[in-house]
Amino acid sequence: MKQHKMVRMVSAATAAVALLAALPSAALAQDGKSAADLAGHGAAQRIATIGSSNAKNVILFIGDGMGDSEITVARDYLHGSNGTFDGLDKIGQPGALGDTSAATGQYTTFSLGNSSKDVGNPVITPVTDSSASGSSWATGTKTYNNAVSIDSYLNPQLNLIELAKARGLATGNVTTSEIQDATPAVQESHSTERSCYGPQGKTDGSENDAKKRCKAEQLEENGGIGSISEQLLDTRADVTIGGGSKYFNQTAQGGEYAGKTLWEQAQERGFQTIENDVDAFADLEYQEDAPVLALLSDGNMPTQFNNMPAMSQAATIARGAQTCSTNEKWLGNKTANGNSASLADMTSKALDLLKANPKSDNGFFLQVEGASIDKRDHAADACGQIGETDDLDKAISATISSLEASGELQDTLIIVTADHAHTSQIVATPPAYAVSTILQSPVDGANIVVSYGTAGQIDPDADTEGYNDGGMGHTGTQLRIAASGPGASRVSGLTDQTDNFYTIAYALGLAATTEAQNALSDNGEVTVNEDGTNAEVTGFDGDAVLSYELKDANGVLAASNTSTPVSGVRVATGQTTNIALEGVQTNGTGYTLTVTGQQSGKQVVVTFDGPADNAGNGSTTGDKELASGSVKQTKPAKLGRTGAMVMGAVFLAAALMIAGALIVAYRRGAFNKR
Repeated sequence: MKQHKMVRMVSAATAAVALLAALPSAALAQDGKSAADLAGHGAAQRIATIGSSNAKNVILFIGDGMGDSEITVARDYLHGSNGTFDGLDKIGQPGALGDTSAATGQYTTFSLGNSSKDVGNPVITPVTDSSASGSSWATGTKTYNNAVSIDSYLNPQLNLIELAKARGLATGNVTTSEIQDATPAVQESHSTERSCYGPQGKTDGSENDAKKRCKAEQLEENGGIGSISEQLLDTRADVTIGGGSKYFNQTAQGGEYAGKTLWEQAQERGFQTIENDVDAFADLEYQEDAPVLALLSDGNMPTQFNNMPAMSQAATIARGAQTCSTNEKWLGNKTANGNSASLADMTSKALDLLKANPKSDNGFFLQVEGASIDKRDHAADACGQIGETDDLDKAISATISSLEASGELQDTLIIVTADHAHTSQIVATPPAYAVSTILQSPVDGANIVVSYGTAGQIDPDADTEGYNDGGMGHTGTQLRIAASGPGASRVSGLTDQTDNFYTIAYALGLAATTEAQNALSDNGEVTVNEDGTNAEVTGFDGDAVLSYELKDANGVLAASNTSTPVSGVRVATGQTTNIALEGVQTNGTGYTLTVTGQQSGKQVVVTFDGPADNAGNGSTTGDKELASGSVKQTKPAKLGRTGAMVMGAVFLAAALMIAGALIVAYRRGAFNKR
């Protein structure tokens, strides 16, 4: 009888705990989590329990600002209202690519703050910018607007290119924007401000506005991990193609390459570099251990179509229906040598280079951005955004053809989506309270009225020259996401941008969870060279930042800046990270060097003596190293809060309380029959 009562008690306890667990889940699904609970790695996932198929390769296409309206505007104009895109509409369409798995869905895009003023105090922000949204799919972590692959507490979060490199995959990053702009930046750097383009800020090197653009502690001259451009060189993707060449004229203000321009630094570090030369770009071929850095315009790349500014209602009606014309400065136009650099050309070149790379035997990850859909939407330029959507569509089509030719289509997951929604709308007539443009489709002759109405202030030029303030704002609506290939089913239904990180990571077998990422630094090693001036660090692939301390019997001789999470030594993922050592003396004794991964908490401690004086002439012993060591200790990792962990602790505490209460009740006879 007692045993029966105990079974009843345990069953009741189990049911109570299950009910407790179910009720918060139902409430969260209906009401959503708090901003603080959403700030942790993976905490904003909507489909965390859904598995994925494996893919050899993943290609992520981003149409910046490409909401449903932007897709429809471009399709209606270019192909007619009943037409289809050759590339964009095939992805996610069942049967369009043979028996390849296909799915479409929608995902949410909110961020956790309007700017760095919200650091440490995450707040639900319905309208994201490109850096916060890009950080979501690049790292799986929500953050504030303007942040680049860091969390709401400034902690760097490993991105997909870093994780792919850690697994030995080939990697690429292609954009029509400046390569330092938000969307490409999230895959190559970690920055508290998206405008921290280079060591001299956002300039061509003729001046320095870094104090305005960058957090001081992040700059290398102050012991930080460096600007976006400097970190791009540390990340060392196999293929990097975009604009923003003028920012590489900046000069390093600190660190190993102080006094050298970023172009000089790139060349010294073994990159194949192309600066504003389409013909040289066309001739690029894979070279072993020589990653490609091809920046083909000073700033953002010229758009395919000329500007067609929107106007006020009366001016729009008076101007009547218009058609778009090709921009003679567009790099997709042929040079005298017959070469071009449209987004389709750049994507095809990236694929050729990646497939020629022996690392692609393990697979590759490539991100491709059509950047100026967004930029022309900001400018209320219908023709500009249409041309850029067309450029992206042709890049997708070229990718499908390339993969079919190499027999890799069935092994590749292709995802097409956007970072945020935007302002343009198709409306019936020119509105009174917004600016607009009437376009006539050259395909079906339909008049398409495209309106823009999210600017914060009125532009008086809209009555005469057309809107030219560039201030049309993003919108916060959910976005289309489409996928074809292994793992495509994960985009079905309603997901979040952070789910896209996990979809890609799971497909490629990357370290997606905090625990798995921390484990990437288990093989960390530190070697002090023979003259004691440098330490070579390898194997800390679970970290973006290292700290170090060198001391002797008298105290600390040298140490990294640890004042902020973006202070310290930037890890060169999959490569050797060098730490310059100061204070080691010839014939000195009793030195201890401690190197710690700031994300994983993994630590290496090396003890050594200084180099010996050879017959008093100051030369070293000739040994290749003084000492070396590997990871043996683990410290708590410096990571953002994870909502799931918090809820797990709550559930555990509640379960223990319920179980305890039931035991007390049992002892008091509450379960006795009456």
